[in-house]
Amino acid sequence: AGRAYGAGKGGKTTSPMMQGAVRAGAEGRALPWSAAESNARAGSAERAYLGGTMPRDNMASLIQRVAKQARITFRGPAPGPGFGENLHRLQQLLNEVRAEDLHLAPRGPAAVPGAGCSRAGAGVGAAAGAVPPVSYMHICETESFSMGVFLLRSGACIPLHDHPGMNGMLKVLYGSLRIACLDPLPPAAPPGARRRALLRSRQLYTPASPPCLLSPHTDNLHQIDAVDGPAAFLDILAPPYDPENGRDCHYYRLLEAPAGPAADPPALPREVWLLETPQAADFWCGGEPYPGPKVSP
Repeated sequence: AGRAYGAGKGGKTTSPMMQGAVRAGAEGRALPWSAAESNARAGSAERAYLGGTMPRDNMASLIQRVAKQARITFRGPAPGPGFGENLHRLQQLLNEVRAEDLHLAPRGPAAVPGAGCSRAGAGVGAAAGAVPPVSYMHICETESFSMGVFLLRSGACIPLHDHPGMNGMLKVLYGSLRIACLDPLPPAAPPGARRRALLRSRQLYTPASPPCLLSPHTDNLHQIDAVDGPAAFLDILAPPYDPENGRDCHYYRLLEAPAGPAADPPALPREVWLLETPQAADFWCGGEPYPGPKVSP
């Protein structure tokens, strides 16, 4: 999600793109879906919850428990005693979250014209009034972590990007995502130069899958593709993006020719070459209100 994830100190996003996305959500200007539609969904879900028709108990507090555990897990500038145990507990809580816990329902199957991640990284541009391929719901943010929901329309892709010095957790709420994870390899490359990386995995994630995890050194680069329809995932980044403190997002292009239709996929993990690129013209992020339970981290 690159800059789409970005949020800075005091709950103010540092990315210009996400400033608009979060501001649109806060003001009720939902993109690409209307505030009225989002509020209607939220009201319907709340009425169902109050009427006792939701399939799970204690849903209103589950996302609050996730936020509290995230604050405990990432409270220090560096992993300290008990970090592994706290991270495992956070992973367990995150694995329990379902779309209905956040008053979300799968969206329609409308595709994104021209969307997708080409290996060449070329963008088609965003026409005036075009529907964003990705939309973001901001939930909460502290100095130590940020949490929100990303919604990908059918065919959408969050291009290959990094998370400098950050931990992350991603839990699919509905739909299917194919996530490619890479590790940067030394030495660090200057801007505009090729750099080595290890392509570790390319896996399919669904709501039944455990969270996808990244650390400052493992699976730190990834690309996210919606597969066979729209998808949504809950995202935690710790600490949040902050360009002023060296945590800016960078996008990359994988320098390898696509395999032919009859060729077997290359074995993983394997070493690859990457080239840093600007944000693709066909990737941008809209914003809409978060309809779920309130969270006080």
